[in-house]
Amino acid sequence: MLTPEEKQRYARHFTLPELGETGQEKLKAGSVLCIGTGGLGSPAAMYLAAAGVGKIGLVDSDHVEPSNLQRQIIHGESWIGKPKLESAKHRLLEINPHIEVVTHDARFTAKNAREIAEPYDIIIDGTDNFPTRYLSNDLAYFTGKPNVYGSIFRFEGQVSVFAPHLGGPCYRCMLPNPPDPGTVPSCAEAGVLGVLPGIIGSLQAMEAIKLIAGIGTPPTGKLVHYDALNTTFRNFTLRKDPECILCGPNPSVTDLIDYDGFCGVPNTESMKEITVQELATALKQGLDGILVDVRTPEEWDAAKLDGTIHIPLQELPNRYSELPSDQKIYIHCKAGGRSAKACQFLEAQGYSDLTNVKGGIDAWRTLIDPTLPMA
Repeated sequence: MLTPEEKQRYARHFTLPELGETGQEKLKAGSVLCIGTGGLGSPAAMYLAAAGVGKIGLVDSDHVEPSNLQRQIIHGESWIGKPKLESAKHRLLEINPHIEVVTHDARFTAKNAREIAEPYDIIIDGTDNFPTRYLSNDLAYFTGKPNVYGSIFRFEGQVSVFAPHLGGPCYRCMLPNPPDPGTVPSCAEAGVLGVLPGIIGSLQAMEAIKLIAGIGTPPTGKLVHYDALNTTFRNFTLRKDPECILCGPNPSVTDLIDYDGFCGVPNTESMKEITVQELATALKQGLDGILVDVRTPEEWDAAKLDGTIHIPLQELPNRYSELPSDQKIYIHCKAGGRSAKACQFLEAQGYSDLTNVKGGIDAWRTLIDPTLPMA
């Protein structure tokens, strides 16, 4: 039942004949898991909280950085350097103290996904990487929960609801195989207009609210594409793939798996790595090789380590010959992901003495030089 305070808070919902008090009670009884509290997860979680969704779960293991604030509006200046989960929970309860916010401080994996998602009705995929998108899709299918999907790229965004149990396709029906590694740049590499994830994340919140309240028609079997530069929305029909290895009649994926290898994410277990502390010691003693930074030019301009060679990851296929093959090469980026890809690429080109810097420049700033500007 709604309290008098809640009835006052949601008064504008009560005047909507499609929603009314009954719909608001459904929202209060509903629960949504937001995977990620970044560009998409921020507006989605905030509007879910404002709408009165009774239980909101948040999954994230990152900390707030200055570069987040341009689009991740759930976080503020005073939370820089602190866990995103703490920042997000504080903001959501400030928006609506009548809801429950549950935090899951973990990397979302096949081992913990079922346990994390079990208490929730709906999954909102607010991630920015293919391994987690495939995992959240599989999880939604196996648990019979709608997967509200969103993605952004520069000035464009997409939204859909993947729910085979409601008769629609799954994410794998649309994208059976991920793009080749390096062909789709991240937001850090390609950039994104800050307001764009606000639009797409709000649409994700809208679809979750409709599903909980049982109103309207969700975009199952449809991909909604938004072009910010031209102010256009286009709908693309998505059909169930009869050969889908997940939701098809003859599935080969029968349980949750981690998709790092499937999506071209390098396996760092067999990769030679060095910590930033070890790198700092080696630099003081005279590095026995060269140090390469594969971040974007914008990141490089904002903060760099002295004596570093700069070759952005996207330019590496055309510029790798600039690197000597007879010297030891240490490679770093922002957090260690792109540098691992660079090591993998150079190894395929015949380079043998490669070392990935674990944690990248973020770890250097945290553990070695806190005065280094954020990038």
